[in-house]
Formats: sequence, structure tokens, C-alpha cells
Amino acid sequence: MRSFYHFMMSYRGKKKPDEESKLADWMFEDHNFPKHSDSYDVISEYLEWNSPFTGSLSVFDSLWETYLIKEKDL
Repeated sequence: MRSFYHFMMSYRGKKKPDEESKLADWMFEDHNFPKHSDSYDVISEYLEWNSPFTGSLSVFDSLWETYLIKEKDL
């Protein structure tokens, strides 16, 4: 299973940023983000302490569900 960070990089760099791309861009810029983790608890706790914007945790939760679905298909 690839890391959540790797999964999120497909959301980066949109010309018209949405909540998903804002989170992905922030993750890319944050050198302390747990880039190799595939653990919900590790990433969720990191975001709780370092939330980049209001609502980022709900965006994460939604994307986590997509991540699990897509990664199970691989």
C-alpha cells in the first residue's frame, strides 16, 4: 500500500484550488508531515496539531475514505 502522502500528490497543483488541492499542496510544503505513513491515527494526530486551515480535518477524513477504497483496488 502506498502512503497517504503519495496518494495525495495526485490532488496537487490545481489552477483553481479546492479544499483537496489546498491540503495536498500544504502537505507537499510541510517538511515534517509524516510522508511515509499509511496510518490514519498518525496522520490525523499530526493534522490536529498542525491544521493548515479550518476544515482540513474533515477534508482529510473524506480523502482518507477515498484512499482506502482506491488502495484496496490496487
